[in-house]
Amino acid sequence: MKNPEEVLAQDWVQELLSQPLLARLGTANPKTGQPHVTPVWFAWDGETIFISAFISTRKAREATTNPRISVLIDTDNPTRAVLMEGVAEVLLGAGEVSSLAEMIYARYVGEAEVSKEPYTGWVHDAENRIIKLKPERVFAWKW
Repeated sequence: MKNPEEVLAQDWVQELLSQPLLARLGTANPKTGQPHVTPVWFAWDGETIFISAFISTRKAREATTNPRISVLIDTDNPTRAVLMEGVAEVLLGAGEVSSLAEMIYARYVGEAEVSKEPYTGWVHDAENRIIKLKPERVFAWKW
């Protein structure tokens, strides 16, 4: 098995992670073990993936109580995928959350739109959190 840095260093992997694609976040209920997968917006800084999530959602609650998560980013034409696994940290500091949330939303809606509603409301919402993952394991494939 390659170490995460080797997998992530591949040009096609970095190119895939730079696109504003939907990721799938996998969490699990800490009591029952029941998996939960949901589409999310994300940002990638070259080492860490950041996901905006409101604390009232199942994904954020589960990442807080059971921080072992998986994140999958993929495309189907051509088929390419990156799967990250590890222990997440849920950030809740208002300033850090707001700046990271703004960066995430701008990837998907653009710099001009992120300064308008509903995005400004989301950025500064007291329930907003950032799920931060520096992956321990990374798998990537294409064909």
